[in-house]
Amino acid sequence: MRYIFILLLLALQVSAMQTSENVFQCSKIFQERKGELLVELERIDEQRQALESLKYATDDLLSKREAVIEQREANVSKVLNDIKTKEASIKKMLDENTKALQAMKKLKMDKTSQTFAKMKAGSAAQVLSQMKVEDAAKIIMTLKPKTVGKILSKMDAQKASDITLKLTQSTP
Repeated sequence: MRYIFILLLLALQVSAMQTSENVFQCSKIFQERKGELLVELERIDEQRQALESLKYATDDLLSKREAVIEQREANVSKVLNDIKTKEASIKKMLDENTKALQAMKKLKMDKTSQTFAKMKAGSAAQVLSQMKVEDAAKIIMTLKPKTVGKILSKMDAQKASDITLKLTQSTP
């Protein structure tokens, strides 16, 4: 039994030596790996710093571009407002000019109508017979019906018919 006990003790010692040797080898591996891990950790930290500086540079560039875009949008809005103002002004002037032109045409037509109203029917018929049908119809349209009747009765029948037809087709 003593031998068994000694044998058991020797086996435990051999086993303990192997375990301590395994622990020593594991510690050695961990020490070697620790150096590799520190190098890897340092490389990761450098990459993180590079990414952060790239992010800040990108953010700065984006903010500058946004400022430029906002400035350009403000300029475009200002120009657009100026154009709208000028367009409204031009439209107003165009309306005023159109009204003035219509007033002048009406005044001219009134004077022409007054002239033909004062003429003798035969003379007016002779002058109107020489005009285009459209022009003669415009003038006759402004005269009183009694005067128109006198003038048309003194005109050539075909010309008077053409003018009358034109008068019925046009709106007053």
